[in-house]
Amino acid sequence: MVLKIIFWGILIVGLILGLDRFLLFAERRGWIYYRKKKPSSSALGNACLEIQQILEPSKKYVVQIKKEEKRDQQEAGDLPSEEEDPFPLE
Repeated sequence: MVLKIIFWGILIVGLILGLDRFLLFAERRGWIYYRKKKPSSSALGNACLEIQQILEPSKKYVVQIKKEEKRDQQEAGDLPSEEEDPFPLE
C-alpha cells in the first residue's frame, strides 16, 4: 500500500514537472505567455482601437498613425523597450 502511494506521488510530481517544462518551451517559442514573459498592454489597446475604428470611423486616423509609426520603427530597427510607453497619455 505504501509503495503504491509513493509510486503515484512520484508519477504526479513527474507529470507536473514535465508539463512545466513543456509550457516553458512553448513560451520560448512564443506560443504562450507563462512565467517569464508578460503580455504587452499594447496588444489589448490595439484591439480596442480596431473595434472603436469600426464603431466610430472618425477614430480611424489614430489607428493608421499608430500602424505607420510602428512600421517606421521596425524599418529603422529602433523598437522601443517594453517598459517605455511609446504613446504616453499626456
